[in-house]
Amino acid sequence: MSTYSVASTNFRRFWFGQTLSQFGTRVGTLALSVTAVDLLHADSREVGLLGAASTVCYLLIGLPAGAWVDRMFKRRTMMWAALARALAVLVLPVLWFTGDLGMGALYAVALVVGVVTVFFDVGYQSYVPVLVPEEDIAPANARLESTAQVSTLAGPALAGLLMRVVSAPVVLLMDAFAYLASFLCLAVTEDGEQKSDLAPRTKGRLGADIAEGLRFVRDQPVIRRLAVSMGVSNFFATMVATLVPVLVMRTIGFDAFMLGLIMTCGAVGGVLGAMLAPRARQRYSVGTIMSVGLLTAAFFTAASPLAALAGDSDRVLAGTILLVGEFGLTVGALLYNVTQVSLRQKLCPKNLLGRMNASIRFVVWGSMPIAAIAAGWLGTAIGVVPTLWIGVAGSIATVLPIVTIDKVIAAGEERPAAVESVR
Repeated sequence: MSTYSVASTNFRRFWFGQTLSQFGTRVGTLALSVTAVDLLHADSREVGLLGAASTVCYLLIGLPAGAWVDRMFKRRTMMWAALARALAVLVLPVLWFTGDLGMGALYAVALVVGVVTVFFDVGYQSYVPVLVPEEDIAPANARLESTAQVSTLAGPALAGLLMRVVSAPVVLLMDAFAYLASFLCLAVTEDGEQKSDLAPRTKGRLGADIAEGLRFVRDQPVIRRLAVSMGVSNFFATMVATLVPVLVMRTIGFDAFMLGLIMTCGAVGGVLGAMLAPRARQRYSVGTIMSVGLLTAAFFTAASPLAALAGDSDRVLAGTILLVGEFGLTVGALLYNVTQVSLRQKLCPKNLLGRMNASIRFVVWGSMPIAAIAAGWLGTAIGVVPTLWIGVAGSIATVLPIVTIDKVIAAGEERPAAVESVR
């Protein structure tokens, strides 16, 4: 199977399209939150339900989606998912113009976008090893993550500025156009994926294919530890992220522009984290890098509840704490994420990539709707700030499953060739 290097025009087409997709996603995430909190006056419980609607699909169809994606060409899957997301998001500005927009429509669109995003993301994480040779997997992931964060720099800040001029639902048009541009970039991307690279389309084997992916994650000692770590991390990170818009715009009293600025500052940290990851891997073990990344993210997560305490007397200090906290959090998160994604891709056979990624997402993203609902319920029952402290405490535990991962690699429990390529 022919592959393209990270320097090829072909890879750059895919890279540019994914950057636009990430740009649209960040704009859309902010605009959706502002629409709910500011325009439709959603409370913590409703914000939690909105977050759950965006991610519950990983529990509902995450596992079969992995088996289906392994049977399909990855690029075509991502193309049609990008187009479906564009059409779904366009519904919200139309309803706003007609005066029919309500929380029910937000829930429905979030659910539809979430469903097709399952297919897009599983295809995307399985596509890099198809597009580039093994030695370019880590550099490719670093470039993709770096520009995803660069997109996040511009996205929330621009969205925040635009929402001072036009309503949040109108800003969602940018999200739809970004998804459409992603579709077009994928349409002109070429790869060497062939039918022989796909899992066989055997009638009645869907359940067996799903089970094969789950068994691989369960039995591969490195990937198993990553799955547990990511599941715990995403649960508590989602609790915090669900309530941050409520904290910023209601508890402290900032506007949508400040919320966008906080997300943009986080993206600066994300760019730094993504740039540091490949360099760090030249000097340190993967376990050390991932552990430091997770602990760094957990430490800076405490900025959110601390900002609420400062906001009672000094809003400037509160804003500074939020900006610094989001920056540090994403530095750590990206150090961890670039490293673990590259590690998983190298340890997994190509015909199992979709099912492996779907199994991971089932565990990791499947925890997110539960966390979002829990955050909304706890935010209403005990308050936003105490709930955020629970998220901080839980984030510290995310490092426990991977503290011995270097010993597992050294013991040779994974494929020897993969070990040499990631150490």
